[in-house]
Amino acid sequence: MLPITLEQIELDVEVESPVDAIRAAGNLLVKTESALSGYVDAMVASYEKLGPYIVLAPHIAIPHARPEHGVKKQCMSIVRLKKPIKFGHPANDDVTLVIAIGGVDTNFHIKMLQALSVLLTDEDKLKILKTSTDKAEILCTINKEEK
Repeated sequence: MLPITLEQIELDVEVESPVDAIRAAGNLLVKTESALSGYVDAMVASYEKLGPYIVLAPHIAIPHARPEHGVKKQCMSIVRLKKPIKFGHPANDDVTLVIAIGGVDTNFHIKMLQALSVLLTDEDKLKILKTSTDKAEILCTINKEEK
């Protein structure tokens, strides 16, 4: 099960830039006391320094930073953008889903990315993430175990 709550999901968020999108997702982690504001700053700095490497799948960015930058507990947030944003990735732009993750250690980061990979390669679940207007349905979809 991925570490996300209803309060860590926002739909149809309006942003002007990739940095705004990263901050929107990161601020949900701060608001729910899962990470410190310095973690959001570290995610932004990482994007500004390294570019769009966080756009790991078509239309999906997964910003993250090192655990020591302020992760308080395992966490994740999802922001679905109202209008797609260009992050600068040659193949996977424009981004519509921003999924911020935070792990308290590197091993958890890897496990979370693996679990996200399973979720995001399931076409039915991905469609719900991209189209549902019901945050509870999205949360249920994320937490549904594969049989």
